[in-house]
Amino acid sequence: MQEELNQFERNDVWELVPCPPSQTIIGTKWVFRNKLDDQGNIVRNKARLVAQGYCQEEGINGFTRGKVDTTLFVFEKGQYCLLVQIYVDDIIFGATNDSLCKKFSKLMQGEFEMSMMGELNFFLGLQIKQCQEGIYISQSKYTKELLKKSGIEEGRTVSTPMATNVKIDKDEKGKSVDESKYRDMIGSLLYLTASRPDILHAVCLCARFQSNPKESHMSAVKRIFRYLKGTINYGLFYPKNENFSLKGYSDSDYAGNIDDRKSTSGSCQFLGDCLVSWFSKKQNCVSLSTAEAEYISAAFCCTQLLWMKQTLADYKCSFENVPIFCDNISAINIAQNPVHHNRTKHIEIRHHFLRDCVSKRKIEISFVPSQDQLADIFTKPLSSC
Repeated sequence: MQEELNQFERNDVWELVPCPPSQTIIGTKWVFRNKLDDQGNIVRNKARLVAQGYCQEEGINGFTRGKVDTTLFVFEKGQYCLLVQIYVDDIIFGATNDSLCKKFSKLMQGEFEMSMMGELNFFLGLQIKQCQEGIYISQSKYTKELLKKSGIEEGRTVSTPMATNVKIDKDEKGKSVDESKYRDMIGSLLYLTASRPDILHAVCLCARFQSNPKESHMSAVKRIFRYLKGTINYGLFYPKNENFSLKGYSDSDYAGNIDDRKSTSGSCQFLGDCLVSWFSKKQNCVSLSTAEAEYISAAFCCTQLLWMKQTLADYKCSFENVPIFCDNISAINIAQNPVHHNRTKHIEIRHHFLRDCVSKRKIEISFVPSQDQLADIFTKPLSSC
């Protein structure tokens, strides 16, 4: 803490002045962290005094601040650009020209006392490996720690996170288990879904029973752990590719919830061949048909794609008529039909913005065969073959 205060004094960070009577004082707080490497070893103990609110002006030192992501800063010089992402007191940056990275690094080290960790290999719990072919992101270290903590380091493994022949319900007559332990296991698994979309549906399904978990639910959670034991090094690979098109897939499991007969929406979004976003959630209302369930899922996918379009605009990328691939022709017809009629008037109005986006050519909804529906894994358990 004293080192932090000394650094403020050396860098002349603030000037002590009387508080103007019409101004509100912004509070501060201390943040303590152990900085770890990708092997989990403590490399630095950090104490940071941070403001609880701040105002950053756009355009300082030639940087443009992201309109959607306000922690993103972009610097352009001719045909080259430098991207800077800030998370509390950590900074990651990259450029299309290596000299821009070197200049930025020299500039920051000249202005502030900061450590350069070199090429990005560990950030916010994600292990990152960069190679000529692309980038590989995983959480294998975290998975090993999770298995050790749960006591499932030994024993057999399974080929899928959830059995296809098992339907999980509230199991009100079942034997209750430790609610705190169950919630802790679910929370740990949810964090892991940041790099493991293959377990998302199973984890989200088990998460529905955190208020009164039974032995059957705990068994389902332990199966996910056994699956992880055999797939510790699974992760996401992002190959170098000039294909930078944006697209989405949407699917639903109609009336799949045994307790209330609500459907489950699933969707995923791609930049080129790279999976960048995924989603699985039980719908808020009971759908009266497969078409309605699929249409609602497509609307969820649409909202995510619109947000991604806005976010990617900060990176100077623009997209029009972004495709959503759906395997239900009736849902596609509803989205493309500009006239409301008796078959669709019961669908909540808020979901009809999908039809509006299609008519304005922001989104294009297209048919994909069920065997090619990539969002299927986010709506129901699948077999290993």
